Amino acid sequence: MNPRAEGWEVAYQKAHDFVSQLTLMEKINLTTGVGWANGPCVGNTGSIPRLGFKGFCTQDSPQGVRFADYTSAFTSSQMAAATFDRSILYQRGRAMAQEHKGKGVTVQLGPVAGPLGRTPEGGRNWEGFSPDPVLTGVAMAETIKGIQDTGVIACAKHYIGNEQEHFRQAGEATGHGYTISDSISSNIEDRAMHELYLWPFADAVRAGVGSFMCSYSQINNSYGCQNSYTLNKLLKSELGFQGFVMSDWSAQHSGVSSALAGLDMSMPGDTVFDSGLSFWGSNLTVAVLNGTVPEWRLDDMVMRMMAAYFKVGLTIEDQPDVNFNSWTSGTDGYKYAYGKEDYEQVNWHVDVRGDHAKLIRETAAKGTILLKNNFGALPLKAPKFVAVARSRWDGDLDPPNSPTWLPPDSAIQSKVLEYGGRYESILDNYDGDAISSLVSQPDATCIVFGNADSGEGYITVDTNWGDRNNLTFWQNADQVIQTVSSVCNNTIVVLHSGGPVLLNDLYEHPNITAIVWAGLPGEESGNALVDILWGKVNPAGRSPFTWAKHRKDYGVDIMYEPNNGQRPPQQDFTEGIYLDYRHFDQAGIDPIYEFGYGLSYTTFEYSDLRVVKKHVRSYSPATGTTAHAPAMGQPPSEDLQTYGFPAAYKYIKAFIYPYLNSTDSLRAASQDPDYGSTDFIPPFALDGSPQPVNPAGDPVSSGGNEMLYDELYEVTAQITNTGDVAGDEVVQLYVDLGGDNPPRQLRDFARMYLLPGQTLTFRATLTRRDLSNWDVKSQNWLVSPWPKSVYVGRSSRNLPLSSRLE
Repeated sequence: MNPRAEGWEVAYQKAHDFVSQLTLMEKINLTTGVGWANGPCVGNTGSIPRLGFKGFCTQDSPQGVRFADYTSAFTSSQMAAATFDRSILYQRGRAMAQEHKGKGVTVQLGPVAGPLGRTPEGGRNWEGFSPDPVLTGVAMAETIKGIQDTGVIACAKHYIGNEQEHFRQAGEATGHGYTISDSISSNIEDRAMHELYLWPFADAVRAGVGSFMCSYSQINNSYGCQNSYTLNKLLKSELGFQGFVMSDWSAQHSGVSSALAGLDMSMPGDTVFDSGLSFWGSNLTVAVLNGTVPEWRLDDMVMRMMAAYFKVGLTIEDQPDVNFNSWTSGTDGYKYAYGKEDYEQVNWHVDVRGDHAKLIRETAAKGTILLKNNFGALPLKAPKFVAVARSRWDGDLDPPNSPTWLPPDSAIQSKVLEYGGRYESILDNYDGDAISSLVSQPDATCIVFGNADSGEGYITVDTNWGDRNNLTFWQNADQVIQTVSSVCNNTIVVLHSGGPVLLNDLYEHPNITAIVWAGLPGEESGNALVDILWGKVNPAGRSPFTWAKHRKDYGVDIMYEPNNGQRPPQQDFTEGIYLDYRHFDQAGIDPIYEFGYGLSYTTFEYSDLRVVKKHVRSYSPATGTTAHAPAMGQPPSEDLQTYGFPAAYKYIKAFIYPYLNSTDSLRAASQDPDYGSTDFIPPFALDGSPQPVNPAGDPVSSGGNEMLYDELYEVTAQITNTGDVAGDEVVQLYVDLGGDNPPRQLRDFARMYLLPGQTLTFRATLTRRDLSNWDVKSQNWLVSPWPKSVYVGRSSRNLPLSSRLE
């Protein structure tokens, strides 16, 4: 921690004042979760009643507040990224945080940059934004600002290299018939780590994010939550992260080792759900008392937590009460659900939705991508007969958990009936005869839906274990689309997916006049789609990933079978920095639809590219030393009786406490059979003396060396709406860094609204970071001498403007 870090100074002073009052027990009570299902939230730390501090409530948030009623179902992050709209990304983060804050949540568990999206089949890609690190980085920063401006701590996750669900935990693998000793290891070389996977997390740190979540996977054969290289060196030293690191749920695999490696908060606190055992809790008390975890490291943990708390504007006096319970939808229930203690009111059914449905509808429409539009099939005017074929969302999939969810078929029906048209539908993907009969009628405008879902590793749906088994549609949609398009010459295909699907039989089919990717749009699914189909909104969503002709074209895939016997599976990221469109461009592979692609109901013209070089200082590695690790708070007592379970407290079953289970001796109190051994502690791990500043870091700024963000060039271009419809254009700026780099890499973008005939100026800057590569030899960033170029256009392969950089 650095109390002088820009933007953190006041928060650290408040944290210091608070932490200086704490006892050893109170500090440990904050670092350790109370155990699964023994608090109202999915993760709860202990409290400090003496000072009126209620503890931290951490809650899942991929598309809204999880396990709570009267909340909104937002678009997925991936679909929000498809808007390429900084304002929308900020507003979405802010609105989601307003709902979390309204429920009493302290930490919103998002946004996600891990997975980045290495493999298109990745189960949780939709929770993240894009396999492009710049788009993801911008989305992370804007989302974090929106969340934390609302008074909720954001959590950047899952750090780092967490790119598939298969084998993320040995226990899950056992349930699927695989015996492996430990989680999969993502083996990432240094350059790819910095230029791809760390890049968006650096943007999160620079945005002031309050917390990080370390992941289940191993990175280069060291667990993410006890990996000193990724936590201490990369995150806290090189990037200058000032907040706290929490574990993913049961991603902690050690006590002392994880503490020394940089973990600050254990979630949910128990080693195994509801076991009553913890790597920390009383074991951390023993570790501090016997010296295997220095007191300054514990102080650092708590200081980081409280600094993040104060940084977002929270105070001890106005800390909100949690007014919902994750373990029951009823009004009354057990305050400690697993322990079945204290039956009382636990849910106040507070409605926190506000007017967020409007934003969700806007976000979904702005993120919808028009992939194909032949013969002006869209926008629809007033088609005489609309026939819809889609799944009913039953059978393999549960309905979306939003009471206000409006399905697309209902919204389409309402629109058609509004102007007096005829609407009919078949909501059964396995009734081929009925579908064929419906869509073969004269004058039919046919709208057919295809779905491809994915999810987390503990869930298997239709044999898909978290990750997708393939890149085809689910629920027989491939056959339905084929049936409809074989007889209906005006077939519009709508895709709902968490990533690309194979469209070889669709994109050139003469009867398929339009293809629309509607992503995972949230509760306003139907309304947003109708806005696009009937032209209330001119589509301007751009693809945040590449659509390949063949699965093998991506060059990477999920590891579906362990490759290392019963030892941890080894997944080597041999593709390096060549991911998604970077790989396609480098290998000369033509996709169906490239990264950044998307059509409009109007046309745009690009002209007058200008590049102005700025005069800036030369880059210098950071120098100096850190401050000595401070000591604060009340010194530990030498009387072990001080740390015994208080007689006045009621013991809650499986609740994690900081108190010793024995006060006879530290050995007796320890649950570690190797108590007293320090052989496993690396040299200098207990050293609190001043340390050299990381040369790639910065003594004060967050996000890496401040000089990386110096602006080297200003780029402008003129954008004209040459059509007769107002609409948004997403202008994209790419660079070619020459040498052993991809031919193009996204570096900036802007979503611009233009009236017919209007011309506006696109303006962007290129920073030193944008033009640098990570040099593995010097362990720092450098601008190579290779010739460099800049491109401006509509997608990664439609770049009409270009210029060499001096």
